[in-house]
This record gives sequence, C-alpha cells and structure tokens, in this order.
Amino acid sequence: MNNLNSIILEGNLTKDPLMDKTPKGTAVCNFVVASNRFYKTEEGRQSEVSYFDVEVWSRLAEICSEYLSKGRGVRVVGRLKQDRWTNSEGESRSRIRIVGEHVDFLRSPRKSGAGQSEKPKKSDEMIGDENTVAETDEIQEEAIATY
Repeated sequence: MNNLNSIILEGNLTKDPLMDKTPKGTAVCNFVVASNRFYKTEEGRQSEVSYFDVEVWSRLAEICSEYLSKGRGVRVVGRLKQDRWTNSEGESRSRIRIVGEHVDFLRSPRKSGAGQSEKPKKSDEMIGDENTVAETDEIQEEAIATY
C-alpha cells in the first residue's frame, strides 16, 4: 500500500523552464518556483521565501516549456521525490524535488504602467497530465488536440 505523498505549491517561476529529453525521447521540463509566506510578529508584517525544484514529464513538460516563463505564477499539484547519491568525497547527499502531476497556470505578473490597470483574463489556465484541461482559448486547442 502506498503512503500519502502529495503536495500543492503556489508561487512564481524564478527563471525560464529548462526542457530536455531522456535517451528514449521522453520530454522532461524543470523549473524553480519561489513561494512566499507572510506572517505577523511584534515587529510587524514579515515575509520569507522558499524555492522549490519542480520537474514535469511527457506532454505536460512540453506544454509547460512552451507556455511558462520567468515570473509566471503557477499552482503545482504533485508528489515529493528524494534523490540520493554519494559525492566524490564519499559523502552521502540527498535533495528533495517536486514531481508535478498537474500544473495550473496563474495570471502573469502585471506589466502595466502606473495608473493603468490590466484587465484580468476570463480565467486561469489549468493544465493536467493525463486528462489535460485547458480553460483559455490559446492553450485549449493545443492541449485537447493531443488527447
């Protein structure tokens, strides 16, 4: 029986995603998500930021590579995966990353000038792996055509 291993993460990409292919041709896309936490102390409002490595596979990797870029907001639903290895000095090392199984594309950061307001899109974009759902016109045709 599998144990529960699930995570939901929201944040913004710190740089453009990196797309690669395995030797067998499977697409894999890696990106880093910065997630902010705000809290109050006696000194006032405080914040901290955490950075998370995310990888997505197959068609979801291709879609993320095409539509994501630095600064874009995302909601990732996935699982944690631990990599373990021994470095050149013989020390055991490990790191944890998120394997994304669903990615929601959130609104892009505002790029309008002072006093101007950006009209919000009709909805956020939602991309999943096996049952891809896209709610905006620009992605919908691409995502649905593949399934």
